[in-house]
Amino acid sequence: MAVFLLALIVLACQLWPHPPLSQGQPFSSAYYDREGILMRITLANDDRYRLWTPLEQVSPLAVKSLLLHEDRWFYLNPGFNPYSLMRGFWRSYVTGGKMQGGSTITMQLARMHWHLNTRTPAGKIMQVMRAVQLELSYSKHDILEAYLNAAPYGRNIESIGAASLIYFSKAPKDLTLPEALTLAVLPQSPSYRIDAKTGVLGAALTQARNRLFQRWQAHYETDSSQISLFRLPLALRQPEQMPYIAPHFIEQLRQQNQQFAGTDTRTDTTIDAGLQRLIERQVSAFITRNESRGIHNAAVLLVDTRDMGVRSLVGSADYYNRDIQGQVNGTNAKRSPGSALKPFIYALGMEQGVLHPMTILKDVPSAFGAYAPENFDRRFLGPVTATDALNFSRNIPAVYVASQLRQPTFYQFLRLSGVADMASENHYGLSLVLGGGEVTMQELAKLYALLANRGVLQPLRMQKTDPQQTTPVRLLSEEASFMTLDMLRQHRRPGDTLAQAPSSLPVYWKTGTSWGFRDAWSVGIFGPYVLVVWEGNFDSKGNNVFVGADAAAPLFFNIIDSITASYPSLQEPKRPFPKGLKRVDICLASGDLPTPWCQQKGKTWFIPGKSPIKVDTVYRPVRLDKLTGEVACPPYEEEETRTEVFEFWPSDLANVFAQAGLPKRKPPVNHCKDEGVDVSGNPPRITSPLKSTTYTLRQSQQGRDRISFNAVTDADSKTVYWFVDDIYLGSSASKSAIDWQPINNGQYRIRAVDDHGRADSRLVSIEIVN
Repeated sequence: MAVFLLALIVLACQLWPHPPLSQGQPFSSAYYDREGILMRITLANDDRYRLWTPLEQVSPLAVKSLLLHEDRWFYLNPGFNPYSLMRGFWRSYVTGGKMQGGSTITMQLARMHWHLNTRTPAGKIMQVMRAVQLELSYSKHDILEAYLNAAPYGRNIESIGAASLIYFSKAPKDLTLPEALTLAVLPQSPSYRIDAKTGVLGAALTQARNRLFQRWQAHYETDSSQISLFRLPLALRQPEQMPYIAPHFIEQLRQQNQQFAGTDTRTDTTIDAGLQRLIERQVSAFITRNESRGIHNAAVLLVDTRDMGVRSLVGSADYYNRDIQGQVNGTNAKRSPGSALKPFIYALGMEQGVLHPMTILKDVPSAFGAYAPENFDRRFLGPVTATDALNFSRNIPAVYVASQLRQPTFYQFLRLSGVADMASENHYGLSLVLGGGEVTMQELAKLYALLANRGVLQPLRMQKTDPQQTTPVRLLSEEASFMTLDMLRQHRRPGDTLAQAPSSLPVYWKTGTSWGFRDAWSVGIFGPYVLVVWEGNFDSKGNNVFVGADAAAPLFFNIIDSITASYPSLQEPKRPFPKGLKRVDICLASGDLPTPWCQQKGKTWFIPGKSPIKVDTVYRPVRLDKLTGEVACPPYEEEETRTEVFEFWPSDLANVFAQAGLPKRKPPVNHCKDEGVDVSGNPPRITSPLKSTTYTLRQSQQGRDRISFNAVTDADSKTVYWFVDDIYLGSSASKSAIDWQPINNGQYRIRAVDDHGRADSRLVSIEIVN
C-alpha cells in the first residue's frame, strides 16, 4: 500500500499542470535571409545570447556527450545521485581537497532555475529538494531539454542553440562529434577555456575534450573518420564576429514583433543577403566618390514584385556613422517625394478618360484658381505629349491633369493606397502634385509595385510567414497601368553612370526633387524588382546637388547595372497583355486622329470607349486666291485658287512658339462664312444605327448583342472615325462596318467623322432587358 500511495503521489505530481520550464526566461532572436543565411542573433533582455531548441532538434551526439560527461545515470536517478553527493562531501569537507559538488543534471537545472547558492551544505540540501521537485513535476525529456537551453557556454552565451550557432555557425542538430564533445565540457568551466580574442581552444579545454573522447571510445563505437577529426584545429567564433546584415531591416522587424515574444526564436525574412551586400557596396562606393559634392547619406529599398518581399533595405549610407545619424531608418521616414508621384497622376488621367499617352498638353503659363505653378527650369515648352510631359517632369501639365481628376482624386488615390498621416485634401490642394505631401520609401515602393502588378495593390512582406494577399485590391485598370509603364520606359537614362552599355532589361523609372533641394529621388521598375533610391540629409538640410536626375539617378542605375551583371539570367516577369487596349494612328502635332493634311503621324495606345480622341484640327486646308493671297470664298474657280495647309494653334501656344524664337506662320484672316476651310465633298451619311430609334438588347446574351455602325462616304474618304458621346470607339475603312456593345441604358449621340473632318451624327436610345 505504501508503494501504491507513493506511485499515486508521483503520478499526481506528474499530471498536475505546471508551467513550462521556459516560462519567464528571455530569449534571443535569430534572423535568417530567404536562403537560410544567418543575418543576426540578438541579445535577450538580460544581455545574454539564449535560443530555445527542442530536444528533438539537438544532435544525438551532443546529448550522449552531455550525459557521458555530466550524468551517466540521468535516466535512472530520482534527481540526485547519493554516491556522487557522498563522494563530493568527503573530498570537499573531510579530506580538505578541491571543492566537488556531485550534482546531477537535474540538480544543476534546479540551481539555475531557482538561482540557488549551493556552496554551503544548506544550499546543497535545498538544491537536492528542488531537484526532487523537478523530477516529480516534469518528465526526464523536459528536464534534459530545459538544461540544454539554460546551460552556460562561455562569455554571455547560454543554451546549446546559441552556442552552436555562434561558435560553429550551425544548428545543434548538425554538430559533429568534436563539436559536440567541446560543448559538453564547456558548462563545467565556461569562463576560461576559450581565448576570447581568437576563439581558439585553450589547452585546458582541449585536454578536457580529449579526455571525454577517450571515455566516449570506451562506451561507443568510433570509426577512423571520427578519430581523424580530432587532429584538425578547432576554433570557436566569438560573438563579436557574428554577422549583422541589414541592421535597419532587422530593427524594424524587431519593433513590429515585440508583442510576439516566446520560445519561437527563429525568424525567416524575405531579405536576399547577396543583394543586400551588393547594394551596400554600391551605396558605399557612390558616397565615397561624391562626398566632395556634399552627398553623405543615401537610402535604398529593393522589393520583389512577384511576392512583394523586401529583398534589400539600406536605411542609411553607414549604420555606425553618428555624423549622418546612421541608425535612422531612411526607408521608413516621411519625406517630400517631389515629382516621383507624377506617374500616378497620368495613370489616373488615363483611367478616367482625361488623356492617352500621346495627348497634347499645354506647357504654358497657367493659373488654377489662386495656384500658379512653375516648372523646375522656369521655362515653357508649349505643346508636349503626355509622355514627354511626364518624362521631362513638367509641372504645369501634371497640375492640369490632376485638376481634371474625379473619383478618385489624386489625394483620394493616395489615401486608398495606404499613404499614412496625411492632412486634409484642402490642406494640400493641387500642390500635392508637386510633392506638397510626404511619403515613405516603403509607401512609394508599394505604389510602383502596383504599376508592375497591373494596378493591384499589395502590402510589403518582410517575413516568409507574412501571408500573400489573396483578395486583390485593384486601384488602377490593367490598361492604365500598362500605358503608364510604357510612358516611363521611354525615359532616357542619364549618361554619367558607370556602365558602358545600357541594361538589357527595360527600366521604367522616374526622378523627383523636393522643394529646397532637400531630397533627391529615383524610383523605378526593372526585371521583377522595384528599386527606390533616396539621397539627402536626415536633418533636412538642403543642397543644390540634391536633384533627382543628377544625384539619385546615377546611383539608381549603378545598382541596376551591378544586379544585372551579377544575375545575368534575371528576366522581367511575364504578364498578360491587357485585353482592352488598342493601338491607333494619330497626328503627332495634336495627338488626335490623322487627316490627309497631317504632316507627321505616329501611334498611341488607347482604351476604346474611355480614352479621349478626336479628329485632328491643327492642320487645316485653306483656299487662297492666287492673285491676292487672301482667303477665297466659295463658290471657287479652280483656276483662280490654290489650297494651302496652315497650322491652327491656340493663342497661348502661339505665344510660346514666338517667345522661343519659333513663330508659326499665322493663318490668313478669313472673312468667309465657312471660315475658308476646304469642305468640298459630301460628309458621311450614317445608315446604321437608325435615327431616333430605341434599340432593345437582351442582357442574357452576355455581350453577344451588338449594334453595327455603318456609313455611306464620299469617294475621297478612306477612313471613318466613330464616336459615342464624344468618346472614340474606333475606326473603319470607308463603307465598312464597326460593332458597338452598349453596357448601360440611356440615350447616346453617335458621330461619324471622315478623314477630311466632315461629320454626321444622330441620337439613339438603348434599352437593356433581362
